[in-house]
Amino acid sequence: MMKTELFIAKRYLFSRRKINFITVISAISVLGVTIGVAAMIIVLSVFNGFSKKVTNVLIGFDPHIRIEAKGSSKIDNYESLLSTINASGVENASAFTLNKGMLATKEVNKVLLIKGVDENNIEKVSGIKKYTHYGKFDLRDEGGFGSIIIGFSLANSLRVFIGDTLTIVSPVGLEYSLTQFIEPITRQFIVRGIFDSDNRDYDSKYAYISIDNAQGLFKLGGTVNGIEMRLNDMNESNNMKLKLQSAIGTDKYNIMTWYDLHEDFYSILKIERWVAFIILSLIIAVASFNILGSLTMTVIEKKRDIGILKALGATDAVITRIFMFEGIVVGLVGMVAGSLLGLGISLAQMYFKIYKLDTSVYKLEALPVELRFTDFIFIPLAALVLCFLASLYPSIRAARQKPVESIRWE
Repeated sequence: MMKTELFIAKRYLFSRRKINFITVISAISVLGVTIGVAAMIIVLSVFNGFSKKVTNVLIGFDPHIRIEAKGSSKIDNYESLLSTINASGVENASAFTLNKGMLATKEVNKVLLIKGVDENNIEKVSGIKKYTHYGKFDLRDEGGFGSIIIGFSLANSLRVFIGDTLTIVSPVGLEYSLTQFIEPITRQFIVRGIFDSDNRDYDSKYAYISIDNAQGLFKLGGTVNGIEMRLNDMNESNNMKLKLQSAIGTDKYNIMTWYDLHEDFYSILKIERWVAFIILSLIIAVASFNILGSLTMTVIEKKRDIGILKALGATDAVITRIFMFEGIVVGLVGMVAGSLLGLGISLAQMYFKIYKLDTSVYKLEALPVELRFTDFIFIPLAALVLCFLASLYPSIRAARQKPVESIRWE
């Protein structure tokens, strides 16, 4: 029986003897659903592309998990803490220090974050070596001078290059030097490498020195500010975070994943994604109203047919399903066509870079796109649900037609 109802619904949609106003509205409905589905897939794919690009940049420098001491305290037992972390299943972990200091040249002074790292382990927890495009990542002392790695933007603002000398001024004890005429803690460093991370915040606000030099400059003794870790799979960060919380506790330490480190950014990105989804859903909603209108007029036009079907024994449920299937077919056609159109445009952007960006402003050559399988499931399903809901009222109205009244004046 279901095949009969679907057959009649398709006849009403595609086998009309002449093109009339209702047919035009049905075509517009299909076109609206197609454009809405395609637009949502394209826009969300661009959001996915930007999210992936930004995440790759952030993860290139940031660890998958970071442990820091709570408050302003330092970690003094970091070697035993590293042993506990390794026993929990983390192979790549390294201690670090992070403090504000001032870089000074003869002409320019710049306040930034000085990060002390272990040169032998830094590659295990960060991609900084990979992004060091000028010189090399070498933090060994030479002739009383330390070695420093700075970002491209910072090097440009300080007007220095490989081999130039910088002075780091430590803020530790600086207030006493102003009142008691005590010289602040300073040390000279030679620029050994310059990195370019595609992130201006990193390139202009971070500099790397050895952990031993950092402990001396900032009077840390044998303490560190935290421990960074990198996992084989970054998606396991939350599971490992819970495991570490059980192993080392949360009374003294803050344990943060890569997502926690940039939670504000990802929250904004998620909100923008949902707002775009809702706004673009309005296109499909408008198409759904067209479906409601066209089906309502179809019910009026097919009043005699409904009366005859009921006279032949068709139940209210059968009549309801006929017109409901008509709305669902419109949704299915628009859903498939929109998915194919969105896929085609997204693939064209991915491989042919149709929409290019100004490389002098952006670090990207073209608009980034990433296709996700879930988008091709939930977006078409959302369109189909809206089309189904739009077909309910006309279908119920058709089922309520009385056969005698429907054919009396025909």
